[in-house]
Amino acid sequence: MGIFWLIYGIVLVVFNEDMNWFDYGWFVFSGIYLIIYFYQKKEKYLTLENGFIKQNWPFGKKMNLNEIKRIRHFAGDYILKSENKELTINIQLIDEESLLELKSELKKLNAEWN
Repeated sequence: MGIFWLIYGIVLVVFNEDMNWFDYGWFVFSGIYLIIYFYQKKEKYLTLENGFIKQNWPFGKKMNLNEIKRIRHFAGDYILKSENKELTINIQLIDEESLLELKSELKKLNAEWN
Protein backbone atom coordinates (compact mmCIF):
# COMPACT_ATOMS: atom_id res chain seq x y z
CA MET A 1 0.00 0.00 0.00
CA GLY A 2 2.86 2.35 0.79
CA ILE A 3 4.30 1.97 -2.70
CA PHE A 4 0.85 2.42 -4.25
CA TRP A 5 0.33 5.65 -2.31
CA LEU A 6 3.77 6.90 -3.31
CA ILE A 7 3.06 6.24 -7.00
CA TYR A 8 -0.37 7.86 -6.68
CA GLY A 9 1.22 10.95 -5.09
CA ILE A 10 3.80 11.19 -7.87
CA VAL A 11 1.09 10.88 -10.54
CA LEU A 12 -0.91 13.64 -8.86
CA VAL A 13 2.09 15.97 -8.71
CA VAL A 14 3.09 15.32 -12.34
CA PHE A 15 -0.34 15.41 -14.01
CA ASN A 16 -2.41 17.67 -11.80
CA GLU A 17 -2.04 21.39 -12.41
CA ASP A 18 -4.34 22.47 -9.60
CA MET A 19 -2.66 20.97 -6.52
CA ASN A 20 -3.91 21.54 -2.99
CA TRP A 21 -2.33 20.67 0.35
CA PHE A 22 -4.25 17.38 0.66
CA ASP A 23 -2.62 16.00 -2.48
CA TYR A 24 0.76 16.07 -0.73
CA GLY A 25 -0.72 13.97 2.08
CA TRP A 26 -0.27 10.86 -0.09
CA PHE A 27 3.48 11.21 0.41
CA VAL A 28 2.97 11.37 4.18
CA PHE A 29 0.69 8.30 4.14
CA SER A 30 3.19 6.46 1.97
CA GLY A 31 6.10 7.34 4.24
CA ILE A 32 4.30 6.28 7.40
CA TYR A 33 3.17 3.01 5.86
CA LEU A 34 6.67 2.21 4.55
CA ILE A 35 8.26 3.01 7.93
CA ILE A 36 5.81 0.66 9.66
CA TYR A 37 6.51 -2.04 7.07
CA PHE A 38 10.30 -1.89 7.48
CA TYR A 39 10.01 -1.74 11.29
CA GLN A 40 7.84 -4.86 11.33
CA LYS A 41 10.16 -6.58 8.87
CA LYS A 42 13.16 -5.88 11.13
CA GLU A 43 11.57 -6.64 14.50
CA LYS A 44 9.97 -9.88 15.60
CA TYR A 45 6.21 -9.81 16.03
CA LEU A 46 6.33 -11.28 19.52
CA THR A 47 8.91 -11.69 22.29
CA LEU A 48 8.66 -14.25 25.06
CA GLU A 49 11.30 -13.69 27.74
CA ASN A 50 11.83 -13.08 31.45
CA GLY A 51 8.31 -14.26 32.29
CA PHE A 52 6.66 -11.75 29.94
CA ILE A 53 5.09 -11.92 26.53
CA LYS A 54 5.29 -8.71 24.51
CA GLN A 55 4.13 -7.54 21.10
CA ASN A 56 6.99 -5.72 19.37
CA TRP A 57 5.39 -2.73 17.76
CA PRO A 58 5.27 0.88 18.95
CA PHE A 59 2.08 0.48 21.00
CA GLY A 60 2.32 -3.27 21.59
CA LYS A 61 0.95 -4.80 24.77
CA LYS A 62 2.96 -6.63 27.41
CA MET A 63 1.64 -9.29 29.78
CA ASN A 64 3.13 -11.24 32.65
CA LEU A 65 2.85 -14.97 31.92
CA ASN A 66 1.98 -15.73 35.54
CA GLU A 67 -1.11 -13.51 35.32
CA ILE A 68 -2.68 -15.36 32.37
CA LYS A 69 -5.89 -17.08 33.48
CA ARG A 70 -7.46 -18.06 30.18
CA ILE A 71 -6.25 -18.80 26.65
CA ARG A 72 -8.69 -18.90 23.77
CA HIS A 73 -7.96 -19.95 20.20
CA PHE A 74 -10.38 -18.16 17.89
CA ALA A 75 -10.21 -17.24 14.19
CA GLY A 76 -6.44 -17.59 13.84
CA ASP A 77 -5.71 -15.71 17.06
CA TYR A 78 -4.70 -16.62 20.57
CA ILE A 79 -6.51 -14.43 23.06
CA LEU A 80 -4.70 -14.35 26.39
CA LYS A 81 -6.73 -13.05 29.30
CA SER A 82 -5.74 -12.07 32.81
CA GLU A 83 -7.82 -10.41 35.51
CA ASN A 84 -7.60 -6.97 33.92
CA LYS A 85 -5.75 -7.35 30.58
CA GLU A 86 -6.32 -9.00 27.24
CA LEU A 87 -3.66 -9.69 24.64
CA THR A 88 -4.56 -10.88 21.14
CA ILE A 89 -1.84 -12.69 19.18
CA ASN A 90 -2.31 -13.17 15.45
CA ILE A 91 -0.72 -16.59 14.98
CA GLN A 92 -0.71 -16.19 11.19
CA LEU A 93 2.13 -13.67 11.58
CA ILE A 94 4.36 -16.20 13.40
CA ASP A 95 6.50 -18.73 11.54
CA GLU A 96 5.85 -22.41 12.25
CA GLU A 97 8.91 -23.09 14.38
CA SER A 98 8.28 -20.09 16.61
CA LEU A 99 4.59 -20.98 16.83
CA LEU A 100 5.50 -24.43 18.19
CA GLU A 101 7.69 -22.76 20.83
CA LEU A 102 4.87 -20.38 21.74
CA LYS A 103 2.35 -23.21 22.09
CA SER A 104 4.81 -25.15 24.24
CA GLU A 105 5.33 -22.20 26.58
CA LEU A 106 1.62 -21.44 26.81
CA LYS A 107 0.80 -25.07 27.63
CA LYS A 108 3.16 -24.86 30.60
CA LEU A 109 0.97 -22.17 32.14
CA ASN A 110 -1.74 -22.89 34.66
CA ALA A 111 -4.42 -21.44 32.39
CA GLU A 112 -7.81 -22.59 31.10
CA TRP A 113 -7.82 -23.41 27.36
CA ASN A 114 -10.93 -23.10 25.22
